Amino acid sequence: MSLQDKVMTEMKVAMKAKDREKLEALRSVKSAILLANTESSAKDGLTEEEELKLLQKLVKQRKESAVIYREQGREDLAEPEEKQAKVIETFLPEQLSEAEIEAKVDEIIAKTGASGMKDMGKVMGIASSELTGKADGKTISAIVKKKLS
Repeated sequence: MSLQDKVMTEMKVAMKAKDREKLEALRSVKSAILLANTESSAKDGLTEEEELKLLQKLVKQRKESAVIYREQGREDLAEPEEKQAKVIETFLPEQLSEAEIEAKVDEIIAKTGASGMKDMGKVMGIASSELTGKADGKTISAIVKKKLS
């Protein structure tokens, strides 16, 4: 079942349950998928990796918006953003813990022979591709910096 089919199924459930916030989050996912499909040159739709990146982007946008709203004292706007982020996260694979990410980064550093910050780009490229959908890019970057410095 494709991501778009899963989203449509969840939308029907949310409509029947009259869950407005979940429905709003699912509609934004559907919209982003449709937009990405029209922009992409592939005829058969998005690849699984592209879908994961899209979902991560949507979650990141929601979380950043919630932080900004909280800084401005707008709790009424921050809460719906966080709820939408949680709904979108349900379509992502289970996120790795920091210890698991560190172990994977150690493995990549050993494999590439990286020795300092000059090799960060090489390590980040491999880590990002291997951990797509399983870890946040900011977390991966922080761990790679810590290991290489």
